[in-house]
Amino acid sequence: MPPTDPPPDQAAEPVRRYWGRHVRDDGTWRIDPANGSPLQAPGEDLAALRSGLGRTAGTAPALWPFYTTPPDDGRFGVELEAEHAALSLYGLHQQGRREPMHKRDVRLGDALRALRRSDRFSADAVDRRVAALANAGSASVLVYRLRGLITQLRGIGQPLDYDALLRDIQRWHTPRSRNRARRELGLAYYAWAAKPKDPAPSEDLAAAKDPAPSDDPAPAKDPAPAP
Repeated sequence: MPPTDPPPDQAAEPVRRYWGRHVRDDGTWRIDPANGSPLQAPGEDLAALRSGLGRTAGTAPALWPFYTTPPDDGRFGVELEAEHAALSLYGLHQQGRREPMHKRDVRLGDALRALRRSDRFSADAVDRRVAALANAGSASVLVYRLRGLITQLRGIGQPLDYDALLRDIQRWHTPRSRNRARRELGLAYYAWAAKPKDPAPSEDLAAAKDPAPSDDPAPAKDPAPAP
């Protein structure tokens, strides 16, 4: 039986995910009431999260304590797969950063637009990577292509709403919700109120659609857990 569309974006999160237990909605660290210090994500936690990169839910034992989504009738459902991917990407994004890399309401397209404007990378190069991301024909390919972009976002200190990213990954599992998420990505990335001096993004993103299966790269091999 094919997976059903996930709930709309405005639906309340039933639980607080890992990043939400450490970061406030305004993008600042929560404070430990016991000692008054910031609840920064420990390095060993982030290493455990990164061990899930390139793997599917349940195959990286170090991530098991961080899951908040219960199995679906004894199986790893779409939401748990999406949480696994988001946790792994958060571990990559937060690595080596003192400031939080999760911030509510900073959607993927918004963060990628900031990357394009950062002058750290050429606009054409970012356009090509975002177009390839938008053309991903499956959730696994989307996550594979997100890894390089997340690394670049980390390099400029640009945060991202990981609750929203989890939902986007979840939506990418079915054609109808994937097309809706893709349109939202394009609208935010193009940002019709963009600075006049910004060159127009590549038309490849506007034309993004599901590619033929043969266009997708082979799945990434399981990397060795990061130190």
